[in-house]
Amino acid sequence: MNLKNLHTENKAVQTSVLFEPTEKVISMQIAKGEQLKEHITKVPALLVCVSGEATFSDENEQKISLKSGNYVKIEPNVKHWVDAFEESNFLLIK
Repeated sequence: MNLKNLHTENKAVQTSVLFEPTEKVISMQIAKGEQLKEHITKVPALLVCVSGEATFSDENEQKISLKSGNYVKIEPNVKHWVDAFEESNFLLIK
């Protein structure tokens, strides 16, 4: 999914509730060719790609391509990992 798809009206300023955080917002960077190792989160999370190119994968065989503006909702208690193909920057919202 991409942030642009949330705003379909012809208005100068648009808002859309995407996620209601319960914990924190984390800035994360993954170097080119590196991986955020397999792990789980105990709370729902939202991973937003700010720059770069990566793939989010989980134990349910979901694979989502992440480029600037793309995001994925991460379910709690599901093993997942991220592989970066370029230096990539993310916002992780929990």
